[in-house]
Amino acid sequence: MAEDESKALLHTCCAPCASACIPRLRAQGFKVVLFFANSNIDTREEFERRRAEVEKLAAIDGVEAVFDAYDHADWLKRVAAGFEDAPEKGERCARCFRYNLARTEAYARAHGFAAFTTTLTVSPHKVSAIIFASSDAPEFLKEDFKKQDGFLKSVRRAEELGLYRQAYCGCEFSKKGQHGTQRERH
Repeated sequence: MAEDESKALLHTCCAPCASACIPRLRAQGFKVVLFFANSNIDTREEFERRRAEVEKLAAIDGVEAVFDAYDHADWLKRVAAGFEDAPEKGERCARCFRYNLARTEAYARAHGFAAFTTTLTVSPHKVSAIIFASSDAPEFLKEDFKKQDGFLKSVRRAEELGLYRQAYCGCEFSKKGQHGTQRERH
């Protein structure tokens, strides 16, 4: 499929994070398409809740959203097995980033996107350098969305739009030690 130089596929962990990323990519001249690929989410119910919020944001912002198949069992086998007790920001998280970004990259290449990136870097709880190391594809736009007050903008915009903000990253292992305060939400 021919590349469209204006199209960027945005791996979307959740609607609140994407809410600050879409305007920044648009300001760079990209036509944004959201890609919800999150088999790391621990339950189908939570996955569907976050998916519905991504659909809501896509409608508000007038962007397309596409959805990867949910397969938590595959994620557990390929990512978490043997790393269940790894600390947050550790090897399990790095493996998760690689898993989700590989799926994003494959979709981007199959559908003619010039670039792909991820909302994960908007969170102050994620180390952008680890995320950037997850893909060496030339199409991977290494955009650190937390810069220029990206996280604060995502919190404010999510509140304005009434978007659900979850209190944990997604996998059952990220709940360990989670206090669930507004400041800690992803």
